[in-house]
Amino acid sequence: YEIMPSLVGSEMCIRDSDIVVNGLKRLEYRGYDSAGVIVEGGDNNFELKKTKGKVADLVSISKDLEGTAHVGMGHTRWATHGVPSDRNSHPHLSNNGKIAIIHNGIIENYDTIKTMLIEKGFTFASDTDTEVLVNLIQYVMDTQNVDFPTAVRYALNEVYGAYAITVMHKDHPGLLVVGRLGSPLAIGIGEDEYFVASDASPFVEFTKEAIYLEDGHMATISLEKGIEIRAIVDNSVVIPEVQELKLSLEQIEKGGYEHFMLKEIFEQPKSIHDTMRGRLLVDEGIIKMAGIWDYLDKFTKAERIIIVACGTSWHAGLIGEYLIEEFARIPVEVEYASEFRYRNPIITNKDIVIAISQSGETADTMAAIKLAKERGAFIFGICNVVDSSISRFSDAGAYTHAGPEIGVASTKAFTAQLTILSLLALKLGKHNGNLSNVDFMRLITELDAIPKKIEDVLASTHDYVKNMAKDFVSASNFLYLGRGYNFPAALEGALKLKEISYIHAEGYPAAEMKHGPIALIDENMPIVIIAPRKGHYDKIVSNVQEIKARKGKVISIVNKGDEQVSAMSDYVIEIPETSECFSPIVASIPLQILAYYIAVYRGVNVDQPRNLAKSVTVE
Repeated sequence: YEIMPSLVGSEMCIRDSDIVVNGLKRLEYRGYDSAGVIVEGGDNNFELKKTKGKVADLVSISKDLEGTAHVGMGHTRWATHGVPSDRNSHPHLSNNGKIAIIHNGIIENYDTIKTMLIEKGFTFASDTDTEVLVNLIQYVMDTQNVDFPTAVRYALNEVYGAYAITVMHKDHPGLLVVGRLGSPLAIGIGEDEYFVASDASPFVEFTKEAIYLEDGHMATISLEKGIEIRAIVDNSVVIPEVQELKLSLEQIEKGGYEHFMLKEIFEQPKSIHDTMRGRLLVDEGIIKMAGIWDYLDKFTKAERIIIVACGTSWHAGLIGEYLIEEFARIPVEVEYASEFRYRNPIITNKDIVIAISQSGETADTMAAIKLAKERGAFIFGICNVVDSSISRFSDAGAYTHAGPEIGVASTKAFTAQLTILSLLALKLGKHNGNLSNVDFMRLITELDAIPKKIEDVLASTHDYVKNMAKDFVSASNFLYLGRGYNFPAALEGALKLKEISYIHAEGYPAAEMKHGPIALIDENMPIVIIAPRKGHYDKIVSNVQEIKARKGKVISIVNKGDEQVSAMSDYVIEIPETSECFSPIVASIPLQILAYYIAVYRGVNVDQPRNLAKSVTVE
């Protein structure tokens, strides 16, 4: 999996390499094992620099690029084929040195093609599948007497897998050929320049217009002819839709915070409010969501709802299951998208599949909903990125309005997803008569108050949690416990800690502790327990007593004024009281802060934790 920004420009003469490298910095949150840049130099030559490591390492070796022409492309990598190294870094060149490529995705049949090319005399300098593709393009040009764009199209018709590619050729200066299948690719349209990237963030200050290339399409981009888009399969002409970008430069900057993750934690009152704005109308006593309203009959008659997601979005889905089954009384199953399509699931046209993905590009989730749609299910997407692949593929859906989330560990996207799922469950429950008007009004009033409660949590707990985090820098294991709605919140809290601090952590239903995890508890084991008053409080008290009897170190999240659990705890974090169904939203905030500061004190890269990428577009 890799990321690219590319550029064709006239007024922006390269040092356009600076523009490309700055674009890589914007995309580094999606992959940061290695980086490279290539530009057209004089006499139709390439100037290429690449290295293992982060974009900062590339900056230090690319300062001498002259770049007298107007085309360049760069790349920051999350390794799939081949370990992070200089030789596996992109861009890759063909054997004849004339073709350069950068690639996001996986070529699944690379080994068969590589064997054929070796038999034809080709050699390989890397372990990547990408180098196989660029040499296949050369082979097509050598043997079939076709032009450069046609050779790219022919080669793409021979490969299986997922890709977003950008290709340059020495004999075709001023031209980029791009294509996509399964991996995102956006084309920015400036006045005298074009940009290509995995998302719009690298070129947002240069243009507000973009084309999102569809699956199975390729484009040739040049100043002379502009953009021409064709289908990869049959070369038919495609008329693109130009979209206005909603992204702003301010949204993708840190805004004075040390890390994006901390900024995004503190943005949650606003992101939740923005997600409810125009949808939750408490004064009118209604929830207004077009994606649901237009298909209420479909939801009401559904025999089952299946939620598919990965990682943090899967945890949101688990809470969504509790919400929908309690309020709408529709059976719900929550599936890991990566497992769903491989177990031959039973799906019918009476099922609704809800796909949850921050990026809207998660390959496993996309594959799962494609399977579900083939079998007749109705697809409802919950995404944070406008015009993402999942949002375009879905029959209906709802955007979260969290704004760009740059930190790899999801924070504000998670709570925004819970907000959408709450609105969905309450809307359906009211519509089908399972929620009385009194209960509906009470719940939507409480939901409307959540942003203010999160403001209170941030103000009252931040400094306390920041200081207590110092006591856990040397911990090697954590246990997170919750019951009911807060069991998935415990799973999410544990995931945040292990993602960014590299401390092993497990989330468990509190009642299951005695069926195994209790064996781990001693005076060195920190146990985080989510214990609001509403929801199994007496049972939680018993669980804490079991922990203290074994000398466990208890970190409790309780409502203000709590006495029983607080008295038995070593550390107490107080949060405002709310309905049990909304408590995971509020309780998640101090868990995020705890994970953040433990990671900071351990000296790790909070925004770019090792081995992880923000948007996983490979299966």
